[in-house]
Formats: sequence, C-alpha cells, structure tokens
Amino acid sequence: MSARFEFQPTLWPTLAAAAGIALALALGNWQLGRGQEKTALGERLEQRARGPEIHVSTRELAAGEVELRRVEARGVFEPKYMILVDNRVRRGIPGYHVVMPLRLGDGSRYVLVNRGWVAAGPDRGRPPEIRTPRGEIGASGLAVVPGRRVFELSDRVAEGRVWQNLTLERYRQAVPIPIQPFLIQQDPEGAPDDGLVREWLPPDLGVDRHYGYAFQWFALAALILIFYVVTHVRRKHKT
Repeated sequence: MSARFEFQPTLWPTLAAAAGIALALALGNWQLGRGQEKTALGERLEQRARGPEIHVSTRELAAGEVELRRVEARGVFEPKYMILVDNRVRRGIPGYHVVMPLRLGDGSRYVLVNRGWVAAGPDRGRPPEIRTPRGEIGASGLAVVPGRRVFELSDRVAEGRVWQNLTLERYRQAVPIPIQPFLIQQDPEGAPDDGLVREWLPPDLGVDRHYGYAFQWFALAALILIFYVVTHVRRKHKT
C-alpha cells in the first residue's frame, strides 16, 4: 500500500481564505503607503528645519508658517508666568520642562520658550528653583505647537505652576498676556548656564509603527494561506 497527498479545495473555505488574504494584503499595502508618506514628510520637515531662521517679533505669526522651522527671538524672560510641565523623564529620572514667556520688543506680545529639563526634587510638593538670566537675551530653536492630546495622569491638570500638560489654549486662559501660537525649544548653543538640560527628540511621525503594522498584515496573509493549504490537503490511500 502507498499513500500520496492531494489538494482538495472546497468552495466556501476557499472564498473565505481568498477574502481574508486579499483584505490582509490590502491593509498591509495601505500601511506601507502610509509609512512611505511619513518618510517623505520627515524629509520635507528636515529640509524645512535646515532653512533660514525666522525672526520672531511682536507681529503675530501663523502657527503653520513657522511650525517645525528654526526661529530666533530677543526679549526678556518673565519668571512670574513660568510653568513646570510635569512627568518629563530623562534617563529614568523624573523631572519637569521649564516653560517661560519671553517678552518681545515693547511687551505687546510674548513667545513661550521651553528652556529645558530640570530634575524633580525628593519633595514633589516643592518645585525646584529655576535660575533666570536678567535683561535682554536671545532664544533660538525649533518652533513647535504644544497641545497635541496626551494622556494626563489626573483630572487636576494644573496645580499652581506645575501642569500635567501644556496647551496654548489652557495657557491663554490662565495667564493674561498675548502669546505667539507656538513655543520655542531653546537650543543648548548660546543658552545661559542655568543648569537646565536641553535635549530635544525629533518629531515622532510613527514611520516604524506603520512598517510594523504592514509586516503583521502580510504575515497574517501568509498564515491564512498556509492554514488553508494544510487543511485542504488530503492523504489518498492506494492499494
């Protein structure tokens, strides 16, 4: 007696497998396309950031005009309107981002400056002391628009100067000064020696995430095909 294998497809499982494979491939290709779009966007943003600096004055600028471009401003820091953005971890150490408005020109407008990171003290009820330079200074860096929705650890998102998250709308409601619709991430070069750490991560466009999803969808398509073939192969006995 000898045995051989035969492929014996049936209608409905074949249609279901074909539909599943087609859907998984389509979703995988869509994720690949999104990853390629994000890659191209990242390249455009890099080119934009390498462009000439935009001077920030009391004239209100549009956020889209300057977002993720290099900007520079001159003015005087206003410590009384400073906030500390909580839960900013650097190398496993919890701390704050120090955000302070810079008074521009005649004082008719301000621009927020993220001056950098400072470690939290052992007593969270006592925020750290921040050294602020006196007189007019220059602040240059990347313009970003804060306020992308993030998870907040508490319903009490602002306790005095310590905030869970910064949005321009929330800041405008809390502080009676006109501000530009963006924030400057201050460069370490040329910044005062104030003990703050200025290390900024590049914008996360989620490129790797899209490629990871694409791999999962293609793997699912392959798994459906393998399962379909294995379950439709029958052993045929021959005497």
